[in-house]
Amino acid sequence: MQPALRPLAPPTHAFVWTPEELADIYRAALKARIRDLTLSHEEKRAAQDAVASLPRDSNPNRVTNRCALTGRPRSNLRRFGLSRIAFREKVLQGVIPGVIKSSW
Repeated sequence: MQPALRPLAPPTHAFVWTPEELADIYRAALKARIRDLTLSHEEKRAAQDAVASLPRDSNPNRVTNRCALTGRPRSNLRRFGLSRIAFREKVLQGVIPGVIKSSW
């Protein structure tokens, strides 16, 4: 005897795109139109103008990892989200579990 099948529960919440994700999708779609060989020159030019009108900071190449504490743009440890300076301070304070200062 097989167990009775029950209907799946409806989703509890709808998926929502963030504005940053929407901008990334829009930029990628425009870049694909620019590279499309089947489109006319005018359509490609319109896509280029649309990309040029987007904010500069929406370009993913301009996004840099920054320290969560200090905002320092250089020498970040991705695993911890901190710069080397903030990371060292937190390790010496014993705030980061499982990390100790090495000595030999």
